[in-house]
Amino acid sequence: MKVLVVGGSGLIGSQVVAQLNELGHQAVPASPSSGVNTITGEGLADALVGVDTVVDVSNSPSWADDDVLNFFTTSTRNLLDAERTAGAQHHVALSIVGADRTAESGYMRAKTAQEKEIVESGFPYSIVRATQFFEFVDGIADSMADGAAVRAPHGAFQPIAAADVATAVTRAASGDPLNGVINIAGPEKQGMDDFIRTRFAATGDDRQVITDDGARYYGAVIDDRSIVPTDGEDVVVYPTTFRDWMASPGD
Repeated sequence: MKVLVVGGSGLIGSQVVAQLNELGHQAVPASPSSGVNTITGEGLADALVGVDTVVDVSNSPSWADDDVLNFFTTSTRNLLDAERTAGAQHHVALSIVGADRTAESGYMRAKTAQEKEIVESGFPYSIVRATQFFEFVDGIADSMADGAAVRAPHGAFQPIAAADVATAVTRAASGDPLNGVINIAGPEKQGMDDFIRTRFAATGDDRQVITDDGARYYGAVIDDRSIVPTDGEDVVVYPTTFRDWMASPGD
């Protein structure tokens, strides 16, 4: 099977490409640097020749509200139109658990809009919704910095290793279209503030973590249901723990 991986040079995409190739598929990474631009459409038709499945793990270069919304909706529409023309059979997209519950965040609104484009297109699809990645905990903490301290909410957080996300996306791409959603998460759920404290203890970061339930997560106030799988939602829990990830080479 030939698979085009849009965003194939990034954190998730590069691992998806490697995993698909290891399984015997022909995975081809695509990005503006390789001459494929999903916003302008440049290079899309050529890149899709002979492609069975498209995996979209791309990300917006700007997180400004209007920019990110335009990126995900325009890119997705262009991809789906080109896939239909080329005769591809399956569109796989990476999204975020709880995006539809955190509409205060412009980024989350954009991901919800992306999902809507996919579902309403009528094209065979699978959406993999992941919780936040371990790899981004440092950036989340920095986004909540307040002088020499970090103000973080105690809202539930259940992050996952990027390698496990790549595995889930690879599995979705290797299978038949679900025409539905898979939720994936890590094995541990606790307050976001406590995850940051654990990270700081491991890295020697001496900043104080202050629990502040009004602190915003990329624009949204979160509670114990906002960005984790909730009761009634099917979820696949992947095994890598936060401590095991921190102890692994390359962290």
